[in-house]
Amino acid sequence: MAMKIMSMAALVAVVLASTVLQTTYGASYTVGDTTGWTVPPGGDEFYDDWTKNKTFFVGDILDFIFATGAHNVEEVTEAAYDTCNGTNPIATHSSGPVSITLNRTGEFYFICSVPGHCTGGQKLSVDVRNGPRTSPTPGSSPNRSSSASSLVAAMSLAIMSAALVLFC
Repeated sequence: MAMKIMSMAALVAVVLASTVLQTTYGASYTVGDTTGWTVPPGGDEFYDDWTKNKTFFVGDILDFIFATGAHNVEEVTEAAYDTCNGTNPIATHSSGPVSITLNRTGEFYFICSVPGHCTGGQKLSVDVRNGPRTSPTPGSSPNRSSSASSLVAAMSLAIMSAALVLFC
């Protein structure tokens, strides 16, 4: 009886481990590329131009690269974004660098609330879509390719099959 309980526990562990292995990840973007998260040299249009050739999906990650104390990242409402008002943010990140996972569809709005920074152009708006990424977006670094995901899924299925044969 104890052997059967141990076998079932091992089977549950294998199934859980294979589920974790099958998780796929989104693309990772360094906001502003080599410029990073700063008052941009191009003014208000800099971050708008940065997003123009990119498509963002749920699960993608925005990496805001900045020095702690020099800048911050605040997620704000559209109205607060439009007026550069950081008095009631949705979330505040003061220590750089910051990685933010886009966890829902719709618009996300980010500003730097250090005085003069948002009005100087340090603000970002991204539209996030739902659905599978079919190919890498220019300027992104996919965390895992679709062929690698397929390989991991196949390996997980093989491990689960072996576990069923061994433990049942």
